[in-house]
This record gives sequence, structure tokens and C-alpha cells, in this order.
Amino acid sequence: MVITRDLAPPAADVASYRAVRDLTESLASPLSPEDQTVQSMDDVSPTKWHRAHTTWFFETFLLLPNLPGYEPFHPDFGFLFNSYYEAVGSRHPRANRGVISRPGVEETAAYRRYVDEAMARLLLRSEPDPDLASLVELGLNHEQQHQELLLMDIKHVLAANPLRPAYHRELEREPETWRPARYLPRPGGLYEVGHAGDGFSFDNELPRHEVKLGDYELADRPVNCGDFLAFIDDGGYHRPELWLSDGWAMVRANGWNAPLYWSGDGESSVYTLGGPLPIDPSEPVCHISYYEADAFARWAGGRLPTEFEWEAASTELGDGHRFSPDWVHPTGGGPHPGGTGQVWEWTGSAYLPYPGFRPAPGAVGEYNGKFMVNQHVLRGGCVATPPGHRRASYRNFFPPGARWPFTGVRIARDPEPTAAR
Repeated sequence: MVITRDLAPPAADVASYRAVRDLTESLASPLSPEDQTVQSMDDVSPTKWHRAHTTWFFETFLLLPNLPGYEPFHPDFGFLFNSYYEAVGSRHPRANRGVISRPGVEETAAYRRYVDEAMARLLLRSEPDPDLASLVELGLNHEQQHQELLLMDIKHVLAANPLRPAYHRELEREPETWRPARYLPRPGGLYEVGHAGDGFSFDNELPRHEVKLGDYELADRPVNCGDFLAFIDDGGYHRPELWLSDGWAMVRANGWNAPLYWSGDGESSVYTLGGPLPIDPSEPVCHISYYEADAFARWAGGRLPTEFEWEAASTELGDGHRFSPDWVHPTGGGPHPGGTGQVWEWTGSAYLPYPGFRPAPGAVGEYNGKFMVNQHVLRGGCVATPPGHRRASYRNFFPPGARWPFTGVRIARDPEPTAAR
């Protein structure tokens, strides 16, 4: 099932609310209760926790303040399923989410049903409330973020199992032809970046503002596995001159010699949510850190684009996104094989506030601004990003050593200087 329909939720519509909430349950449905409880590292959250946390968001920020007479499903769930909203109370440590055996999967489902029924009553109230509608829209987009996190986290969980089980059935790949990347010339000048229009955006996409760019070139496709195999074969993981100091330290400390989920030295197979598969040179390389992306770019004679260069060129790159719960893996084909949306693409930009940025008032203001340090920006979306949750101005962010997200890279270059006359 490939989903291409735009599911971007209207601000306060019961049907759209249900569509987003039901997709979360559909994504969790192939998983056993045991699958949904495992936490394979500190940065991974159990599936059961994602289902409960997104429910807690609606209960805490929508129902308790706005639905008279609403009683919380359980008095202690606020402590268990708060993530990082310090303003609303204490929380269970992130690294210990996997030790929570109770509530179980069935009680988590009952929690979701309880909150969904109350949300339906709230959304069906006759009087319009623009502030409430905006908060519902934020909650739905927040849940869409966790749908992507659910998939990337369960991939890490299942990959840690020596049996290498599959999340979904293996599908046949379409044979694709590897080709070298071509570089698209981009003129310098003044560009507007940031969210524009009346649709939803997160606060970190605002305010829209003007940036000045020099001339640059941007690859017409992401780096693929064939490119990265050449980097490995040329000793890329053993050449300190290619690496930032912190990156080289991580290579040495962790024994990196290939992207995450590649077996051995990268010569044989890659673990996917469909189980282990042979490496396809035409597929975008996935699960690389910022450090690996930067080292590859240096080896290839290029650099990482800034997030503003990426956004300014995004309309020319085409849209290669497709979302299918039956095939959550980048492919080399499709109508726009070089387009965006196969892998989140690392940029060279630190995650910092835009000029004039103001976080939202209240507890929801902790959503993005508090993380604007020690992170790098990624753009474009990936195969785990649900439909309706991508736009050119979307600023994802992760620490530079993160490898478990669906992360790849597209290379930029500076044009050759013209000879003086």
C-alpha cells in the first residue's frame, strides 16, 4: 500500500483527527506486545511509549484545559508519558522507558480510545475557537512526527535481534541503473527562506526572512550506495584527513566502517524493515551521521549545502517521496529518482533560531527552541515521513553523531573560479 494522498490535517476536524490517530495504530499493528516494549538504546523509545505519549499530548494540552468535567485516564500517566515538557511536571527518565512493562499494550490502546472519544466531543462543540484549533493541528503534526519516530525506532529494535526479523514482508525491488550525479548550477542572490502561506508550520520555520547566497552547485540526486561503497573502498573510514575531529573520535571509539545496518565492511547486505537485503548501488545511502556525510563530501570534492541553499533549490529537485507501511526503505526509482523525500538530507547548518524567532507562549513553547544547540539541520523528509508532513521549509534536527534516523546527504559544490581577464 503506497500512500500518496495528502493527509495534512485541517485544524480541528474529527475525520482528519481520526485519520492521523488511526495511522499510528496501523503502523503499530504488525508488532507484538514484546516488540512494543523494547528500548534498544537511550535514544530509542518503545512503540508503546510513542502511542501513549502522543495520547498524553492531547489529554494534557487539549482536554484538561478545554473539556469541562474531563477526568484523566490514569493519574500517573502524566509522569510516565511526558517527554520533555518541564513546565507541566516531572517525568520518567528517557533512558528508562524500556523498563515500563505496565501499562501493557492493551491498556495503552484503552488509553488511546478513552482520549479519542473525549477529543471527538471537544471537536464537535459548535462554538469555533481558533486557538484550540491551532493546538489540535499542532498535536496532529506532533503525532505525525512520532509516526516517523516509531518506524525508525522499531527498526533499531528489530536490528538488535540476532534473528534479524522483519517488520513487514519483503517486497521485490525494481532494478535500477546507477548513474553519476549531475550538478545543477544555482545563481547567487537574495532569497526568502522560512515558512510562507497560511498552512501549518512549526515555530522554528519562522519568521520568513531574506538571506544572501553566493553561486553554488547542488547534486541532482542524493548520494547513493554505489557512491558510498567507492568511499569505503578508498579507505574513507581509515583516513583521518577527511574527518572532523569529533567525527574521527566517534569512528575510532565505535568501530564505524560502514553506514548503520550494513553488514561487515559493507560488502554484502543491509538490514531493512523487510529484513536483510543485498545492497543496491542505486539506492540513496541511508543511516549515516553528519560526520559521515561531511567526510564523504570532502572525499568527493564537495561540501554539505547550507539549509538555505537546500531550500532555495528544493523546487528544482523534484519530489521523490512515497510512504508505504509495506516498504519503508529508500529506492533508486520512482517518478523523480533524484527527488527529495527518500532520506533526510544533512546540511552544513547548525540548528539555530532564525532572526526574530520567538517560541510559542506556555508549555508548548518548549517544543523546538530549547534544542537549538549542538544539533544540525536536515531537510526534505524520508520514506518514513507520513504524507502531508513535508514542506520545503521544514527544519528537522539531530545531533551530529545520530545514525538511526533515515539520514542521507546531497552534495553541494562551489563553482570553479573564472580566470581573470
